[in-house]
Amino acid sequence: MRKEFERTAPEDVGIRSEGILRFLDAVEPGLTEMHGLVIMRHNKICCEGWWAPYAPGMPHMCASLTKTYMGTAIGIAIREGLLTLDTHVTEIFPEYVPEKPSEYFDELTIRHILTMGSGMTAFPEMEGGWVKNFIAMPLNHKPGTSFWYNSVGSTFLGKVIEKLTGKDVYEYLSEKLFPYIGINSKNIMHGIAPEGMDMWAWRTVSTTEDNLRLMKLYMDGGTVDGQRILPEEYVRLATSKQIENANEAALQRGDMEACSGYGYQMWMCSRPGAYRADGAAGQFSIVIPDKDMIVAMNQNAPNGNPNMVLKKLWECLMPYVEDGPVEKDEDAAMRLSYRMKHLAIEAPEFRPYGEAKASASGSYQAISGSFDLYCLGMYAPEAAPVREFAIDFREMEGSVTWTGKDNTALRLEFAMDGSRRYNRFRSPWQFAEKCYANGVWETENIFRLEELWPENNSRKTLWFEFSEDTCSVTQIKGGLPGQDIVKIQTIGRRID
Repeated sequence: MRKEFERTAPEDVGIRSEGILRFLDAVEPGLTEMHGLVIMRHNKICCEGWWAPYAPGMPHMCASLTKTYMGTAIGIAIREGLLTLDTHVTEIFPEYVPEKPSEYFDELTIRHILTMGSGMTAFPEMEGGWVKNFIAMPLNHKPGTSFWYNSVGSTFLGKVIEKLTGKDVYEYLSEKLFPYIGINSKNIMHGIAPEGMDMWAWRTVSTTEDNLRLMKLYMDGGTVDGQRILPEEYVRLATSKQIENANEAALQRGDMEACSGYGYQMWMCSRPGAYRADGAAGQFSIVIPDKDMIVAMNQNAPNGNPNMVLKKLWECLMPYVEDGPVEKDEDAAMRLSYRMKHLAIEAPEFRPYGEAKASASGSYQAISGSFDLYCLGMYAPEAAPVREFAIDFREMEGSVTWTGKDNTALRLEFAMDGSRRYNRFRSPWQFAEKCYANGVWETENIFRLEELWPENNSRKTLWFEFSEDTCSVTQIKGGLPGQDIVKIQTIGRRID
């Protein structure tokens, strides 16, 4: 049964409110777009807040923070005696032993995959069976000697769990982990890639507190209320540097968070002894053992900035963390309390008027190209293309209707009053259901539609340009850090 954590004031656990305010001041003005923040010290949550429309019970895209859930599954399997760190991959999949093994083949173990030290420098082909192809990949380095970030390797660990237990990773963790650390398994959703890859490397969603609960298991040595979940030695190794990961480009830009070592499916921090579960765009759950402290956050930081947020955490907050209770600064405490209750991401623009607005409403059919209205996020396939749609402009709101996959009639409502309209429908290949939409007239005849998909940390923008009886639709694919931006244009002819 889930046990709720005690809530208290920061000063009661030795953290000055002024330090948290300084951290927020450092990251909010453009360094990142914060979505959720939870701070725990001495087993008590002393600060928490979410930037609307993000919310405490709303699952959020984890990206590669997922890998720490995957590594935890392996640790549990080791405790159950199903394998060891030194189990060779072909002991689990003997049917895939290649006819001509590469150099170092006989040395590749589960330990090396956990540490991103497999020796590979490329991903396998998906066609022809990706597991078979993974095992047959050339090892360009002796396993354990060279760090290469290998998400397919993490996904391979999921296949290991499936082979050994007869259960997929979700089923296994729902039985062996989630009930013990207080995670509602319904919060945890994960994606399946077109090649049948169970994406426990980068496509899970969970809440901010779920991620804190995961890392509390490690801070507590792998036990919950005296019951052992993970082997003590596995926790020690997982949370300490097992392989060097110095990266010349990261070193040149002063990013020590990317160069401080790697454990088992988690990163070491530049602060000595600290470690973290880490996902793209700044999905962090950070353990600071010497302060008995965990900081979990969700955000959408631009390229290069997620680790700058960690730098601000060390610089702005940690100097205000003391060994015992501190006297409360009533003014700072009041300002922090008010701020955490009134958080929000940036408001939409208010430009509801355009010359074309009165005549633009109607139905259109594509005569060239197509577009989609879903925001699928990272590593997702194309949605069902939209070739016919209707757009309806009202005074301060509007809607787009179209036919989705399986001939399902879909409708997206958007606000034009400076707010966002809430929509809920499932994307064809994604677990995201919630979409907030708003629109503005950029010019007299160009309408910009903006979609915010909080569950997979994605945005989508489309431009509708109206001219006589045609509508040209331009969309940008991408939006997450590291994704390519591609403009796609569709020409639509009015049909009503």
